[in-house]
Amino acid sequence: MYTNTGYLDIADADLEDDTIPLRINCCGVYRLLTRLSLTTIRATGRPDYQLLYIASGKAEFVLNGAAVTIPAGNIVLYGPGEYQQYTYLLEDRPEVFWVHFTGYEAADLLSRTGLSLEDCRILRTGCASRYQDLFLSMIRELQLPRPLSGDFSSLYFKELLLTVERQIAEGGKNKPQIQKEMEHAVHFFHENFSADIDISDYAASLHMSTCWFIRSFKQYVGVPPLQYLTSIRINKAKELLESTDCPVSEIGSIIGYENPLYFSRIFKKQTGLSPAAYRKVLPSAHTST
Repeated sequence: MYTNTGYLDIADADLEDDTIPLRINCCGVYRLLTRLSLTTIRATGRPDYQLLYIASGKAEFVLNGAAVTIPAGNIVLYGPGEYQQYTYLLEDRPEVFWVHFTGYEAADLLSRTGLSLEDCRILRTGCASRYQDLFLSMIRELQLPRPLSGDFSSLYFKELLLTVERQIAEGGKNKPQIQKEMEHAVHFFHENFSADIDISDYAASLHMSTCWFIRSFKQYVGVPPLQYLTSIRINKAKELLESTDCPVSEIGSIIGYENPLYFSRIFKKQTGLSPAAYRKVLPSAHTST
């Protein structure tokens, strides 16, 4: 196993320190060469934050009690005191960079990037050599302390998060692969609008975190995916109300709402009228049965 790590010379009791803005406690990289697997389990976690970047291959994580496979080009976040479990398998050829950090600025820096312990622990960043360079810079500052090493390691970490933030803010529309995936999503929603589509499951099928998929979709289409899917269904319902004499309950079922009351509520929220009222005000309304 190849490993390259750097540690700050502090006591375990000082790993969590909210009296300082930001501090990098340790940083490193693991790459399996001959060892078949490597599993890390911390039942009570660590006092500080941990961020892991999968630079190549993939790794197995347990997050919120569920096992998930995370491929290259993603960041994973664990919070202070949180149960941690992750496994690297030789057959997956993983190379994983990690950093532990603390300080009262940490939560806000993560939030700006899009990471959150509540709803976005996995963030798709793409694979970029710049990320690896910044991790290696932090490792070197920790391995060979020089004047202001702590400041520089924190600065490199901030630059890492800012680079990710910039990648998200302006990189998406210039990436043909992301564009292709969003166009495919639009096509999928139009072809399968009557099915029970779970946005999180669909994002996972693309190996994306839910928040990354929602953000990317909104960037391309202008609205979040669930809102877009709802608009497809309501427009189809309008078409059926205008051009057929199908009962309202049947139309709801056709477009993917098995509960007639829920269908009426969603339709009225979108149009200002119930399905029955909408049909009545049409110039040549059909009779609902």
